[in-house]
Amino acid sequence: MADYSGNESRGVLRSKRVFINRVDSYSSKYIGKFLSTCIVGESLEGQDKEDEDNSSVDKGGSSAPPERAFQIVGTASNGDEEKQSFTVEEYSSDDKNELLQRLTECDVIVYNITEDANELQEAAWAITALHGQIESFIFPKIFILVTPLMTWALTKQEDDAALTEDDFRRRRPLANYKEFSAFEKTVLKLGKTKRSRLSTYVVTSGLIYGMGEGIFHPLFKMAWLGEVDRLPVCIPGTNNVPTIHVNDLAGVIQNIIDHKPREFFFFAVDEGKYALEDIVKAISLHLGPGKIEQVPKEAVLQAKLFTLAELDYLSINLKVDAASAKNTLNVQWTCENGFIENVGLIISEYKIIRELLPIKICILGPPAVGKSTVAQKLCNFYKIHHIDVKAIYERMKSLGADNEQISEYKVSPEDAEHLHRLVKETLNSMPCKNKGYVLDGFPKTFTDALDFFQGSVEDFGPDEAGAVINDLTAAIMPEHIFSLDATDEFLKQRVMALPERVAVRQGYTQQAFLSRLATYRRDNVEDTTVLNYFDELEIHPEHIEINDPVDKNSLAVVEKITAIVGEPKSYGMSSEERQAAKQKAELLQQEKQRKQEEERRRRRAEEAHRMAEQLEKWERDVSEVKRQEEEMLEARSFPLRNYLMKYVMPTVSQGLLQSCKAKAHDPVDYLAEYLLRNTFEDD
Repeated sequence: MADYSGNESRGVLRSKRVFINRVDSYSSKYIGKFLSTCIVGESLEGQDKEDEDNSSVDKGGSSAPPERAFQIVGTASNGDEEKQSFTVEEYSSDDKNELLQRLTECDVIVYNITEDANELQEAAWAITALHGQIESFIFPKIFILVTPLMTWALTKQEDDAALTEDDFRRRRPLANYKEFSAFEKTVLKLGKTKRSRLSTYVVTSGLIYGMGEGIFHPLFKMAWLGEVDRLPVCIPGTNNVPTIHVNDLAGVIQNIIDHKPREFFFFAVDEGKYALEDIVKAISLHLGPGKIEQVPKEAVLQAKLFTLAELDYLSINLKVDAASAKNTLNVQWTCENGFIENVGLIISEYKIIRELLPIKICILGPPAVGKSTVAQKLCNFYKIHHIDVKAIYERMKSLGADNEQISEYKVSPEDAEHLHRLVKETLNSMPCKNKGYVLDGFPKTFTDALDFFQGSVEDFGPDEAGAVINDLTAAIMPEHIFSLDATDEFLKQRVMALPERVAVRQGYTQQAFLSRLATYRRDNVEDTTVLNYFDELEIHPEHIEINDPVDKNSLAVVEKITAIVGEPKSYGMSSEERQAAKQKAELLQQEKQRKQEEERRRRRAEEAHRMAEQLEKWERDVSEVKRQEEEMLEARSFPLRNYLMKYVMPTVSQGLLQSCKAKAHDPVDYLAEYLLRNTFEDD
């Protein structure tokens, strides 16, 4: 929490709490990250910040003393994601009462509405709510609104002169941005009510770039992927596009907080006054195919390269001069001269932040050890380029060459220089610079490596030769060296197992193979081997032994190499691809659940059927047992019935008749006495 004791009024600068909306969006994130590394009042000191440690990349990662640093808080669009590393707190904007409480705790409120037009409504609510509580402020507050240059899009420029902040009242917005323009007036009007308690500023930003790229990112991605021959430029492409590096935009905001200037409106644009086609051409030259083409706006929309709103930004045609920012503020610029002058730095930031660094691998080893198989699989895994030097040599010698010489890959001294130049051109091509490569079986000897990577100083002066050659060498030097090896017997067995046609095509005839193997062994027994060359450069080779005759596709070798090199450094899926993959996964999960439910129903039906059959069988068995018991009882009772019918029932019948005739008072006693008398008489 910031110190509200009022020490600042006595000249002691304290930490300031800065609110930034949508702190997880591109520009707000880097504004917040920049400010979190700044010390309160730092821009007032006029320090020389040309030191290398304060470069744009480092500025986003260093930290300032906590007792005087800006403390960044803000809202996040996706509350489920992890909090930004530079923020003190993040919260949702859904509960306006809680959000207002958070805003009143801050010294500075920055609302950035350059990326999402929907943020305009929240920003309007925020300044109105804050102004309504202006009398209860414990300490003064600064409200900074960052708006897009579209509020000036239709402003007339007299004699092609650049617009300045003094032209604020005659600005004319694009039709879709009239509400933005009206809101800018509202913000400035509310700031005039009681400036000692609430100061308001409007910062109108040019097209934002840098730190991984903003609006130009689709062009950067297209160039890096290398999937097109030309980068597209919306017709006509001659429109002047004001721009600013995101760190320079953050620097303008930092200065406004520190200086609290009398001016209320600032342009945040750099000095570069470039046409759109010049910017796209610079991206293409330094990252992509080197060419551009003009395409209709409809084609760009159909390809979903840019949204309609982004095309409006790219279609702006204004010359803007940030006079107030230059004369009043003390911005330590990252790209003061604009995009094209700093394109190297911008591309470097882009690659580093997005982790799009090239993967450069060299695979060495004796003939038939499986170098090309491993190289191709690595290229497929990492989406990088296979540099097959043998294939390059074969193309070079394809006209009038000796087929046997080509198959045996014997490079004559006169051809070596030309071959090296072709390989260097390939390694220096934009696809290899962007993504990387796998250098397959080259260089073969210490001398090859020395000649190839050493370069020549003849084309440079003595003062600059060392630096130039070091840069050129670093650009093509592999970062990972893998030496595959196997016993001679293993290699011979592998070659003998090849079909004759394949062996001939690869130059593995018996005589040629044994000659190449002997040459390789001879070149790799001395101290001056190609592996020693890399080892001396602190690029230590990894040795992998090949001894599994079953693993013909070298899958185990590829697994070991990828474990050492790491994961691919490339673009992941696009948002559309992620959505499609998510939908596909959901459909697969639903299908899996449906099949599981069908299987459960089938099993339940089978179990019920089995139980019904068992019950039916049991009932049949019980019925049969009862029948057999009845038959057995019937058979057993037959003699007794006969005895009773012959000897007992006649006497009983007579006794009953006598009882009826005598009209006995107790028929049962009478019958019993009758039977007893007859029993004695029979005896």
